Amino acid sequence: MAFEELKAGIAMLMDEIAKRPEDAHVLQEQLREKIAELRGLGLPVPKDILALEQALEEPPEDKA
Repeated sequence: MAFEELKAGIAMLMDEIAKRPEDAHVLQEQLREKIAELRGLGLPVPKDILALEQALEEPPEDKA
């Protein structure tokens, strides 16, 4: 059950990141915590979640 709860928590974080991009740095830390929980339980981290984490770490593009 822990895996399903973590997946649901990650899905909620992803929704929040989409809704509040200005708070992405705070939400990114929460995402890292969820990923660490998955790893701590020896569970696989979905590739799309890892891709999101990586995308959040990249600096924003300068559109000026």
